[in-house]
Amino acid sequence: MILSPFERMIAKRYLLPGKGEAFIALVAGISVGVVMLSVAMLVVVMSVMNGFRAELLDKIVGLNGHAIVQAYGGRLDNWEEMLAEVRQTPGVVEASPLIEQPLLVTFNGRVEGIFVRGQTQDDLAGLADRVLLGNISELRPDAGNVAIGSRLAQNIGARVGDTITIINPQGRATPFGTSMRQVGYRVAAIFEVGIYDYDEKFVMMPMADAQTLLLMGDSVGMIEVKVTDPDKVGEILAPVQEKVAGRAVVADWKTMNATLFEALQVERVAMFFALSFMVLVAAFNILSSLVMLVRAKSRDIAIMRTMGATRRSLMKIFVTTGFTVGAIGTVAGLGFGFLVLIFRQQIVRAIEIVTGQNLWDPSIRFLSTLPSRTDPLEVVGIVLLALTLSFLATLYPALKAASTDPVEVLRYE
Repeated sequence: MILSPFERMIAKRYLLPGKGEAFIALVAGISVGVVMLSVAMLVVVMSVMNGFRAELLDKIVGLNGHAIVQAYGGRLDNWEEMLAEVRQTPGVVEASPLIEQPLLVTFNGRVEGIFVRGQTQDDLAGLADRVLLGNISELRPDAGNVAIGSRLAQNIGARVGDTITIINPQGRATPFGTSMRQVGYRVAAIFEVGIYDYDEKFVMMPMADAQTLLLMGDSVGMIEVKVTDPDKVGEILAPVQEKVAGRAVVADWKTMNATLFEALQVERVAMFFALSFMVLVAAFNILSSLVMLVRAKSRDIAIMRTMGATRRSLMKIFVTTGFTVGAIGTVAGLGFGFLVLIFRQQIVRAIEIVTGQNLWDPSIRFLSTLPSRTDPLEVVGIVLLALTLSFLATLYPALKAASTDPVEVLRYE
């Protein structure tokens, strides 16, 4: 919408009301503030929700892959042949054997339930960037070393260099019954994945050590698979499911974490829908401020009409005035929202200090820190929503101004 110099001058004048129009200026300022806060809140909430989903997916996939091929009974005997078939499947990026078994660990009289994970040397090396203390390279077959999660280390009071005892209830049979296997392992490294349950339960060790501890021989528990597109993991691994039918089952990340990710998706949609009403409220504020402006400027409008101003010009003036208020609020909201996202962790800590409450408990939230990941397309959608509602809010006041009858207004002047 191109404005003439006259229209631009009047619109600018109405954007900055005079001394006698302080109340109109206040309402317009409130409109800008409400638009700013609504846009900022939408950006912050949607970014946090996206970050929560993305961080969970990244961390879960970092440990479990996009899918697993698990044999009925929990043991793959001829896994080398199956591993080769999986690796040859189009769309599969990586596949590796894995052992995962729930056991018990004890240290200094403390007992905790754990998950023992036996992995290849390459997979263990991938944990190097998540190690807080120690050296993951010390986890070699038959070396008797393990890596444990940071929360587990806190719970049992273990440090790097300490020897923990892992208990396997399924021990060897003896004339006096089955004896539990109790094997001591040295803590060579302490890692932190960032997901509370993993950091609290997982103990990593080389594949050969896990096979020895669990009396599995040369068997493995499952095959971990990573694919090119996580959202199409079912389609990519469909041929694998057909090949291993009757011997094993394929479970992808969607199936294994269906409840969690479906809940996140529902919450994400619900939050966007609810917070969108704030933008609608902001649009009504713009509408009310423009209605007040039209009523206050009825005499000016009548004079401009008698001087030759067209109805189209008046509509353009008031649409521009209201839309500019919405645009200023939208831009300010984007800036404020991104500022909050940058300092989100510091804001959470400050609120915790003031209220004395733990706002981000990792045992409940799964993640150790408040995540954030901004989707550019969502930001564009939020901006378009705010600008569209701001534009629609200007139409009624603009039509009202354009339909002003100068004869009626100036009759008693």
